[in-house]
Amino acid sequence: MKKRFLSLIAGTCLSVTLFAQNNFITKEHGFVHGISKEYEWPTDPEVLKKLEQWQDLKFGIMFHWGIYSVPGISESWALCSEDRFTDRRKKILPGATYGDFKKWYWGLAESFNPTKFEPTEWAAIMKDAGFKYLIFTTKHHDGFCMFDSKYTDYNIAQGPYKNGKYKNVAYHLFNAFRQQGFMIGAYFSKPDWHCEYYWDPALSTPTRNPNYDIQKYPEKWTKYQQYTANQIDELMSNYGRIDILWLDGGWVRKDKGQDIKLDEIVDNARKKQPGLIAVDRTIPGRNENYQTPELNVPKTQQTHPWESCITLANSWGWNPTPKYKSVNRIINTLAEITAKGGCLALNVGPTGEGVIEEEAIIRLKQIGEWLRKNGKAIYATRITPNYNYGNVWFTANKDRKTLYAIYALPEGEKLPASIEWEGNEPSGKMTLLQNGKQVKYTCENGKVTVILPQGLKNEALAFSFRVKK
Repeated sequence: MKKRFLSLIAGTCLSVTLFAQNNFITKEHGFVHGISKEYEWPTDPEVLKKLEQWQDLKFGIMFHWGIYSVPGISESWALCSEDRFTDRRKKILPGATYGDFKKWYWGLAESFNPTKFEPTEWAAIMKDAGFKYLIFTTKHHDGFCMFDSKYTDYNIAQGPYKNGKYKNVAYHLFNAFRQQGFMIGAYFSKPDWHCEYYWDPALSTPTRNPNYDIQKYPEKWTKYQQYTANQIDELMSNYGRIDILWLDGGWVRKDKGQDIKLDEIVDNARKKQPGLIAVDRTIPGRNENYQTPELNVPKTQQTHPWESCITLANSWGWNPTPKYKSVNRIINTLAEITAKGGCLALNVGPTGEGVIEEEAIIRLKQIGEWLRKNGKAIYATRITPNYNYGNVWFTANKDRKTLYAIYALPEGEKLPASIEWEGNEPSGKMTLLQNGKQVKYTCENGKVTVILPQGLKNEALAFSFRVKK
């Protein structure tokens, strides 16, 4: 068995490459969350205040980083024995039994040693890129903790990196980003497949759910409730100011028979983190303070808080053959999301060594350059009723007196000689944000035509103006 298992590992490099080429786009992005159908506004004044502050930020960085980053495979899901993930598992480790695969995957913790991780460098890169808040995966469904949890040895501080300079990764990362003025968000998975109180190792694991009857073994589930509460309390108690608790794993919910006593957990968290924004993904109610459509943007403008989480490359975690989205596409998506009332959490996957790849950094620098010139049309804006016309998206100052028009340059096209839209007729001068200069425009029969100056860089444009009363 040992010889067979080693041969399986030897084939991993090839299989990972094939997986990255053939699977990330079709499978990885095939199962995504939409926006919840209902929204319940918080009643806590401090939560409402922090939500208002968060809505000013518009642009957040999300990191998926964990043991899956070592070989560059999809996070957690191949551990799940549901049919949809069988092909994924076979491509990662051809010929392995399900038991062998789980042993191999969880064993990746023994080789996760991010010796090149420098949290202050990460924070500087992301500040330069124009990000304003952070969402970091403290624990994904595989149960591996990126913080030094005293409730499990399955964490970053207990493996090869236990003597590392930043062994309590989340602590140092949160501090570095906090020092750069970021709002701090902790991603935390409600299910934990490594925990014996969720997946009993003596039993098979056919689905993502607990592999035992909770009603038959309530004492085991009680231990899992306490385990979850303890770990979240650790994050709320020992890691400085936390602004957002971003909870993934929407099948763990009371009405599905998996009550983790989340109301109590959140109430206790807010005793230590007043105003904490709770994001219980896809579960409408008191603990979904903002909604989180995944890898998509709602079709229409929304009047309540929401955030699209979207990857910069073609996977959440790092993969060896990334296919990055263009700078133009990210900027256009940010403009659309902002005009529809949301925020964008753009995901980057660092390598197993703790490196953010240069190709990602180049794109982020260009996004930051655009935002430094045009950020007034994005940051601290609010929605306006007439928010879209063709490739033009509109946002408004909080006082509603100034509007911004953002022309989302279509992929592969050059700037036209003029831009048109209907409604939102300007009054007085119109300014091109990138250089602060006035531009000429005409209004005729409700149609606005903006004449573009020559020599502009081929990128999205943003204009500011007052509207006719």
